Amino acid sequence: MENKKELSERDIENIYITPAVIKAGWELTTQIRQNVTLTPGPVIVRGEMSARNKKKKKFADYVLSYKPGTRIAVIESKENSLTVSSGMQQALGYADILGVPSAFSSNGDAFAEHNKVAEEGKDIESEFPLDNFPSPEELWKRYKKFHNIDDKQEELVLEPYYADGSGKEPRYYQVEAINRTIEAVARGQNRILLVMATGTGKTYTTFQIIWRLWKARAAKRILFLVDRNILADQTLVNDFKPFGSVMTKIKNRKIDPSYEIHLGLYQALTGPAEEDKIFKTVSRDFFDLIVIDECHRGSAAEDSSWREILSYFENAVQIGLTATPKETEYVSNLTYFNEPVYTYTLKQGIQDGFLAPYKVVKIDIDRDVDGWTPPEGMIDDLGEAVEKRTYNQADMDRVLVLNQRTKLVAKRVMQLLNATNPMSKTIIFCEDIDHAERMRKAIVNAAGKIAIDNPKYVMRITGDSVEGKAELDNFIDPESKFPVIATTSELMTTGVDAKTCKLIVLDKTIRSMTMFKQIIGRGTRIDEEFNKFFFTIMDFKKATEHFKDPEFDGEPVVVYNPKPDDDPVPPDPKGDDDDDITGDDFSETGVRKIIVSGVAVKIKNERIEYLGEDGKLITESYKDFSVKKIKEEFASLNDFLRNWNDASKKQVIIDLLEEHGVVLENLAELVGKDYGDFDLICHIAFGQPPLTRRERANNVKKRNYFTKYGDKAKAVIDGLLEMYADKGVTSIENAKVLKLKPFSDIGTPMEIINEVFSGKEKYEQAIKELENELFKQGKTA
Repeated sequence: MENKKELSERDIENIYITPAVIKAGWELTTQIRQNVTLTPGPVIVRGEMSARNKKKKKFADYVLSYKPGTRIAVIESKENSLTVSSGMQQALGYADILGVPSAFSSNGDAFAEHNKVAEEGKDIESEFPLDNFPSPEELWKRYKKFHNIDDKQEELVLEPYYADGSGKEPRYYQVEAINRTIEAVARGQNRILLVMATGTGKTYTTFQIIWRLWKARAAKRILFLVDRNILADQTLVNDFKPFGSVMTKIKNRKIDPSYEIHLGLYQALTGPAEEDKIFKTVSRDFFDLIVIDECHRGSAAEDSSWREILSYFENAVQIGLTATPKETEYVSNLTYFNEPVYTYTLKQGIQDGFLAPYKVVKIDIDRDVDGWTPPEGMIDDLGEAVEKRTYNQADMDRVLVLNQRTKLVAKRVMQLLNATNPMSKTIIFCEDIDHAERMRKAIVNAAGKIAIDNPKYVMRITGDSVEGKAELDNFIDPESKFPVIATTSELMTTGVDAKTCKLIVLDKTIRSMTMFKQIIGRGTRIDEEFNKFFFTIMDFKKATEHFKDPEFDGEPVVVYNPKPDDDPVPPDPKGDDDDDITGDDFSETGVRKIIVSGVAVKIKNERIEYLGEDGKLITESYKDFSVKKIKEEFASLNDFLRNWNDASKKQVIIDLLEEHGVVLENLAELVGKDYGDFDLICHIAFGQPPLTRRERANNVKKRNYFTKYGDKAKAVIDGLLEMYADKGVTSIENAKVLKLKPFSDIGTPMEIINEVFSGKEKYEQAIKELENELFKQGKTA
């Protein structure tokens, strides 16, 4: 056998680790999974450029399951030249996100183990021989202890997921959310809260929870409460489709007892009059399980009657889903539903690469920042006297309307869209309906021809607009071009699954952290099919200061202290519209707006910030980012030159940088498309004057280094130089290039390699020598 130290990591797995695990009683096809991608790695965005940082991809060598869907251990493998426990820290990271108590590392000599439920007095970490790997039953007992599962609860916890045969599986965090919920139900918990960031697949996760509880007959009749018709309809035909004939949408104000799975709108189940409360037409024990979507919104004064529904079915298990737990002095999700059984945040979703990162364009308008004081005796556009005081950002479009300001915002929005893509789906959040209508008009004027040619290019989508609301489905449909821009106030803050939304404009004062999170959530979905990997936030009202607040991605803190007789979720006495259940917009009543047309406004300051690796906003260009990442791999110019020259193929270096998110085509957009990868790296990272690919090719020709070759070989080398000058180094490293002209005129690829260059080894040596000539060190200085 080969020297064990020279074996690859894959060989170590195949020869030593996998056989040892199978010998311990693990079934290869159902219990052992290898090379499991847990996260794809975060998207990096700078300017209009984006790329995945594959270096931060999470990739487990082994995930062990007791039953399908019930993962209980991870193993990290390493080459034999490393120690037995060298993979342990990696394994622990994977064990942590998978919620498993057992982590192992192996180099093929033995196993290192970390046991999170080790008995007192016993080692948490230890090493043992290859043939002593624990059995599935032993690790399942650990898992049960870790998650507080007793023998009576085991059957429900092990109920398998729904699988459609396509190979689609829940993502790691969805599995965690599902398992923690099922385990809570198995333990008898009847109020459960699940917190998952917008865009992370709450409906699919909900389907799997309901499916498992329904199949196990732990819940025979289920109600899924939603607050939008479109969500109920989409759920019916998409994620919940496998329920088939046992599922119905509640309509015609009737609950049909012949169905088991009921999708219902709050509004369809209840209303102000007693005869509207159709939920009372069935017994209090009719539903075993109620799942409440967007449960943070149920506290609104407009429609607090959802609590009547939950109170009526108080014996049912009730699961609340939200991206933003609502915590104020008046209302508390945590008090009603208890602490979340699982939380997956926006920050984590972006770091994992499942959610789109954002860049923020912060714009200060002079009249907002410096304030505006009207001259003595000024009258507004309606002929009314303007109160003499200083008006500032908080007054804009709530109390004072400066028409020039609205035009300026619209002009800046269209400037950005025209510079990127005027067909990018955009939501503009305004102060109220009146502001949304004025903004719609200003966008039409700023957009010009595109708005003339397409009357639905921009639409006001607000609660009072029948025409606008009718276009909501088209706005969120990726296949539908129009509307492109939606102006709104409240209607689209939540529950609108706008996958392709690339621009969110904030011209709205946002005091509520809940509302801010929901608004940001409109852009967080990645849609690879439509090339949507990040989104832009254009902020005119300093709303993005909320990103700096620890509360933005921190744990919610209960500030509601119920009195003994309180309903745990009382109505909001302020009656604010932060969480209204229908999403309708309401203009401020009783406030007369001052409308002034003739006051000049201008942009005072503008800056662009990006999401840094620590989750905080930073100011950094794509060039700065690339320099940092290149220098993480190559400490100096000499270090880079050594690695570049030693690489058997330059593609290896290019792939390495791409893993960091450094895409050389992006750098060529900044520096110049005539420069090759070598010069881009040397110039950007190490300050070397660059040469174009053509200059490098001509330098080689001047040296006339290929006198040692015959005429045909010279012709091939000359053709390769031309290919490099035209397309770059990777084009000459692939032997398939020999199928193209001018090489095809000389002979077939096999004839060129075997007859012109006397074999593959000598041909590859000729390519290596050509590259050495192209990238001679002295030519970077």
